[in-house]
Parts: sequence; structure tokens; C-alpha cells
Amino acid sequence: MIGIIGGTGLTSLPGLGIESRESCATPYGEPSDRLLRGRFAGAPVIFLARHGGRHVITPHRVNYRANLWALHSVGVRRIVAVNAVGGIARDLAPGELAIPAQIIDYTYGRAQTYFDEGERVEHVDFTHPYSEALRQELLLAAQRAGIAVQAGGTYGATQGPRLETAAEIDRLERDGCDIVGMTGMPEAALARELELDYACLAVIVNRAAGRGSTAIEEQMRGHLAQGMTRACSVIAAFLAAQG
Repeated sequence: MIGIIGGTGLTSLPGLGIESRESCATPYGEPSDRLLRGRFAGAPVIFLARHGGRHVITPHRVNYRANLWALHSVGVRRIVAVNAVGGIARDLAPGELAIPAQIIDYTYGRAQTYFDEGERVEHVDFTHPYSEALRQELLLAAQRAGIAVQAGGTYGATQGPRLETAAEIDRLERDGCDIVGMTGMPEAALARELELDYACLAVIVNRAAGRGSTAIEEQMRGHLAQGMTRACSVIAAFLAAQG
């Protein structure tokens, strides 16, 4: 079963034929919202809004452990995570998509593992934080949909909910980050701990601080809508190829 986690701008999946809305209790509390089970592009899928259906949960307060646990508990084994991000790399324009290959975690104070209470210490290999097979499938899906995406790059995950300073973005760029967002971690690491295939489909909403003129809110909403439409097209092409 494939799960879709929708971020800012994707609190619902347009075109999803909803068959059920499932509440799911977990050992880590309640997930952000009910799980929407249905069919999209002819394929079965489960959708979860990361920030809740009304988009009221800030990035640092998302219950990432409950979200991933809930999806795993109902049979999801592959996850496409949609994230709204800022573009650091000069060749990434608002409204475009990226499928990063690496991530750097700058967050703090978030519950970030399932192994903090156990009989032994667990170390999970996180050398390559995203499923390469799933990344390649998304890249092929984008090609089939006729949508250009940035293949590769590094996601810098910051704490939020405030946006970054220009100096902070300079630091992220020196560290090798191409995009910046607030929800990439610990979501990716928790997926790895649960042995889920996980990949990020990032939507560039704005240029990061100090990387161009500051976008007004109306412009950002336009870029977000444009990018999410493209992201949904990629997801549709990806699901249609699942057979």
C-alpha cells in the first residue's frame, strides 16, 4: 500500500475517491488527522494531511511518530511525502519541483526515534535517507507527466515555524543545502526505522531569504498552487504505473 503525506498546500488530494476516513490510535498519541483511504489515478492509496485537515499544526508540533506509525499500522509500506520548501540553489524557481537525495537535520527538541525506550540501543543506517528505488520511480513519473523536476540535491530541515534569516540561509548553502523546509525531519528517519520506502517530492514555494526579492503572500500562494498541481500530476503518473 502506498501512502501520500500532504504538506502545506496539500491538505487534501484533489481527485482522490475517498472510500473511508479512518481514525487511528497509536502508542504515540493521535496522528495529525484521519487517514483517507481511497483510489487515485486508479490505484489504492492512503492520504494523511501532515498539518491536519485545517492546516493548524505547526511544523515543530507535528506528531511525526504517530503519523508514521498510523500509516504503517494500516499496511502502508511506501510513502511519497510532499513538502513545501524554499529554494536556496539559484536554478530552483518558485513553482518548480525537486526530488532530493540527501537531507541535513537542523531541528531540535522533536521526538525523533521509536528507539528511545527499549531493551537495547538501536542504530539505523541513514547514509542514504531516501529510498533510491522510489526516487527513481518518481523521476520517471515526472518524465511521463512532462514535468521538469530537480533530480537530487540536499534538503535542509529547519525548526520553524519562523522563516530563516539570510545569514542562516548562507550557512545552509555553505553546508551544501539546495532547498530548505521545516518538515523533512524527523519524518524521513522515522520512516527508515519502520523500514518504509520513503521519498520526498518538494515544491519550491519561494526563494529562500537573501536569494531574491521577498515574495509577497499572494505570490507565494500562487507558486504553492502551481507547484502542488504539478506535484499531483507526478503522483498520478507514479500511481498509474503501479499496475
